[in-house]
Amino acid sequence: MGQTEKHTRITNKIKVDASVEDVWESWTRPEHIERWNQASDDWHTLYSLNDLAEGERFLSRMESKDGTLGFDFAGTYTLIRPYQLLAFTLDDGRKVEVQFNELEDGTEIIEDFEADDQYSIEEQKKGWQAILENFKRYTETTF
Repeated sequence: MGQTEKHTRITNKIKVDASVEDVWESWTRPEHIERWNQASDDWHTLYSLNDLAEGERFLSRMESKDGTLGFDFAGTYTLIRPYQLLAFTLDDGRKVEVQFNELEDGTEIIEDFEADDQYSIEEQKKGWQAILENFKRYTETTF
């Protein structure tokens, strides 16, 4: 898609039974990202790099476990409000915002992202939600 075309936005949510501080650490530290960042059991994150500062970059190398497919999920942070919000632009130009809302009994995460033009909206929503589900399971059992 060209820069002038508007992307469809997709929003996913999940509630995690952990403090916002623990959720933030699990979301932003590479040693944790490598443990939860996959949409299915036949994929994994080989490594993750994260320079958590506005204008700086992150990268997670995601590959199928059989080694036949892989890609870098990478971008640049545009706004960081610790324990509240991460905004970034992916390397393909799409914008993403992740909100962290502290609740009395946990943390709500709301991901809002621009859809790509390669996969259906439903496939993208389902894939990003599956990663959120993995994040929830990992974080709730780790912290």
